[in-house]
Amino acid sequence: MDAPQGHEQNADQVAYWNGPAGQRWAARQAEQDVVLGPVADLVIDRAKLKPGERVIDIGCGSGATTIAFAREVAPSGHVLGVDISGPMLERARQSAPKDLPVDFVLADATVYPFEPASFDVLASRFGVMFFADPALSFANMRKALRPSGRLAFACWREPRENPFFMVPLQAAYKHVPKLPQQGPEDPGPFAFASEARVRRILDVAGFTDVEMEACPLLLDSAIGRGLEGAVQGALEIGPVSRALEGQPEELRKAAANSIREALTPFAKGDAVLLPASVWIVTARAS
Repeated sequence: MDAPQGHEQNADQVAYWNGPAGQRWAARQAEQDVVLGPVADLVIDRAKLKPGERVIDIGCGSGATTIAFAREVAPSGHVLGVDISGPMLERARQSAPKDLPVDFVLADATVYPFEPASFDVLASRFGVMFFADPALSFANMRKALRPSGRLAFACWREPRENPFFMVPLQAAYKHVPKLPQQGPEDPGPFAFASEARVRRILDVAGFTDVEMEACPLLLDSAIGRGLEGAVQGALEIGPVSRALEGQPEELRKAAANSIREALTPFAKGDAVLLPASVWIVTARAS
């Protein structure tokens, strides 16, 4: 499968999302869309999309948000989903209803030649934290916006605010080495956790009227499948999956047992409700 031509600093991300990890995320698309549905709802609400608007969905993944945005701007609007992951975009193209005004492009938004001043909104659910030089990336994306254009995206807050990630990961760490320590500005899930950093990036990229809203959530990691569903989800994708990659089966089983034990206090019937917290960031093109 083809990989996009990206900025050289984003080469590691292009390789990661077009390899086995991208395949795993694509395979779990339906489940993840349910887990993260509350976050998509927040982005849609804060983006204030209107029929007839043109939208870019950055890091659109398997297309759930692109499709949701398109329903808001249809029938006369249009949504362009952009992602570097071929496996996930293949799933997106399969999922998109034929009557919705959507297109998808396999591209790195840092260097993609967007048509200048042709879109009303840049939006994203967790698709903006993986750029090596985010100010450069956002400056390129801003060029695609009309002078009245606006920005709305979700990003994770600090790890300590997100037991959704950290509870299963700390349980796995009882059995396997910790993942390499990431710097606070390295590309990754928590790269935009710092409010000061996000404001600095958007200011350099030419955005104004930046607002950052802290939104606490309870996310059902089991999606109604009970404790075993939550354990299975932790093992398949995300940081636990990376920590356990290549480990022998007995260690994986031991880690699964510890994850099960750690998640048990959060189980409510068929749900496993874990606290999470995101920033919803809005801004305007200057």
